[in-house]
Amino acid sequence: MFLDVGVGLISATGVSRTWVAIAAICAALVVSLGLVQSAAAAPVWPVIGNGSSGPDVTAAQYLLRSHGHDIAADSEFGPATESATVAFQQSRGYAADGVIGAETWPGLIVTVREGESGDAVAAAQTALNTYGYGLTVDGRFGPATAAAVTSFQNDKGLSVDGIIGPETWQNLVGHGGGGGGGGSYSLPIARDALSRGYYNAPHHDYPALDLPVGTGTPVYSVRSGVANQIDNDRCGLGYEVVGDDGATYYYCHFSAHGVGSGARVGSGTQLGLSGSTGNSTGPHLHIEITAGGANRCPQSFLSAVYDGTTPPAAGDLPTGGCIE
Repeated sequence: MFLDVGVGLISATGVSRTWVAIAAICAALVVSLGLVQSAAAAPVWPVIGNGSSGPDVTAAQYLLRSHGHDIAADSEFGPATESATVAFQQSRGYAADGVIGAETWPGLIVTVREGESGDAVAAAQTALNTYGYGLTVDGRFGPATAAAVTSFQNDKGLSVDGIIGPETWQNLVGHGGGGGGGGSYSLPIARDALSRGYYNAPHHDYPALDLPVGTGTPVYSVRSGVANQIDNDRCGLGYEVVGDDGATYYYCHFSAHGVGSGARVGSGTQLGLSGSTGNSTGPHLHIEITAGGANRCPQSFLSAVYDGTTPPAAGDLPTGGCIE
């Protein structure tokens, strides 16, 4: 490699500037050669909305409560949480779409530290517990919570100060980029669209689930990941979402796509609208989950999401017993 650092520079100032330039180039080379590891990309804020459930929702509900919105922290993103989100977004001048994503999270989080108490602390304790810290969610930032924070910061290579500020919050609830609990789940359609029994119904000839919803029903991503459009004779319009949990989620028979191929989606992101395209005898949403090279029965997974409990890992779902 040839570096042209200048010729005929006589003044002391010129020499000094030349050496500064050389030092900068050398530093860049050291990083590019891997001698110094560059900083990891910041985790992606999760996207949660109506129909989402899980610890990310609970944390967001506690944070909304800390901003004065009187809602239950029940892990279910329903109409009350959506209304509180819209009100919060309007108060901050954000797009008031009722979805908590990359714009809303940074304004929603609250910096907390040892000795403080309240709903924001309960939100942090909820998020820490997705990493196995086993804290009592009591809203009091005591020694046990402080120890969990410093341990988490050390594990993630963050500044270990025991304070849950913006960087620590993003690593606690974010996905990908070296951080994230990945603890958020969503029903594929709004909770009030179908009763629980539909999520436990057997499929007709292989592990899958059919949900009888009318054309034009919004369909949401069950887990975060990368979405790719499907358009073929069997599935019709639909999506393959390669989940951050290592499983692949398939959605079929849409009437319209909503996001482009290669788009990153969070749990609760609207993928499109249901319909009856492809090999279909009438409007419905067809769902498949594959993990470990096999089709898995989605019934127990989605029933748990409906109940607001943590579902089984996709790889632990059965490969049989969900057929009529």
